[in-house]
Amino acid sequence: MIPQEIIRKKRDGQVLSRDEIAFFSKGIGDESISEGQIAAFAMAVFFQGMTLDERVALTEGMRDSGEILAWPELEGPVIDKHSTGGVGDNVSLMLGPLVAACGGFVPMISGRGLGHTGGTLDKLDSIPGYQTIPSNATFRKVVKDCGVAIIGQTASLAPADKRFYATRDITATVESLDLITASILSKKLAAGLEALVMDVKTGSGAFMKDYADAKALAESIVGVANGAGVKTSALVTDMNESLAGAAGNSLEVLDAVRFLKGEGSRSRLETVVMGLSAELLVLGGLAKDREQARRDLKKALDSGKAAQIFGQMVEGLGGPGDFMEAPEKYLPVAEVVIDVKSVGTGWVERIDTRELGMAVVELGGGRMRAEDGIDYSVGLEEIVELGNKLEEGDPLCRIHARSQDEADRASERIVKAVTLSDAQASGQPVVYEVIEG
Repeated sequence: MIPQEIIRKKRDGQVLSRDEIAFFSKGIGDESISEGQIAAFAMAVFFQGMTLDERVALTEGMRDSGEILAWPELEGPVIDKHSTGGVGDNVSLMLGPLVAACGGFVPMISGRGLGHTGGTLDKLDSIPGYQTIPSNATFRKVVKDCGVAIIGQTASLAPADKRFYATRDITATVESLDLITASILSKKLAAGLEALVMDVKTGSGAFMKDYADAKALAESIVGVANGAGVKTSALVTDMNESLAGAAGNSLEVLDAVRFLKGEGSRSRLETVVMGLSAELLVLGGLAKDREQARRDLKKALDSGKAAQIFGQMVEGLGGPGDFMEAPEKYLPVAEVVIDVKSVGTGWVERIDTRELGMAVVELGGGRMRAEDGIDYSVGLEEIVELGNKLEEGDPLCRIHARSQDEADRASERIVKAVTLSDAQASGQPVVYEVIEG
């Protein structure tokens, strides 16, 4: 086959065959196809789109470009969750141990922060000694021993996706529903999953701000994943405010530890964690319905089993053995801590959640460039929620910063991000819709 003829065919709006897509995917992975050809193909797909069958073929082709994990040694379903990203989204840190406590095995391949959204790997990097890129033997041992291991994408998993994404990132073709779907799922399918639940976020702090776009992506992912043989559902969830009460790496880890120890009080976070976890238990055959799944999850949380499993995972991947007993002893602490005060009185009507995420990035908790380092100690906590009643001088959140100047700049951004009203707005759902396969 000739790469440019495949590009020409898609450029002209024709449907590519499975063999053509497999050939092109293999060429991306083994570098027999040039960066220029990848860019041209991405732009053709961006404008012409793909059918469901084409998306399935592209996903499978990128999955097959590297190692595909298998788990014959595990006596239970291999299942996982993925989020499109948000602010204060530390769900994975709780979902993995909860699902493992109910009999599932969760080999979770996670990512770094992207733009204004935090990354699960960056959060875990705030734990001293924790290996986010362990050896394959260590990864498999931790999954087998405690049921969950949260790590990063290794070089052997879906290498075509890494190369394809790098080109998309510099050619203005990231925002393609077809290519987003294949990118997300190629990595997940390479992990050898039997079932997957997607958390597709919408709102001011999401990449898909428009609900219709978020729903379309959820439907695409569910259709492709099921077409590729992995039982998948998606929840469309709200990201018009921070999900957790904290945003920032070590602060979100501490928030998750408190949740697992029964000390969490953010109802929106609990709704999303339990909703996604319950869906995963049903998909994995560990519960007959969502009601039973929720009962099992509550038992795993209340008994302390989920917290114990999180501690075992941390220790198994190189972290402190007593982390759950004394997380504050190990997590980094910022030099400057100040409260951001409300400049008016009223009900919290709107929060520009993306601005909260950018405040964390500007504090040093995220990356301006891919090569930037991260300060794991900085961020926000005790973040105000929509519908809260505030008096002038009441706290909007607490800033953890490296310097007073950086704290002051973040404070200005946060004050502008919160809009007050004289009337209390009606509440909005946390989970908008469940898209089933």
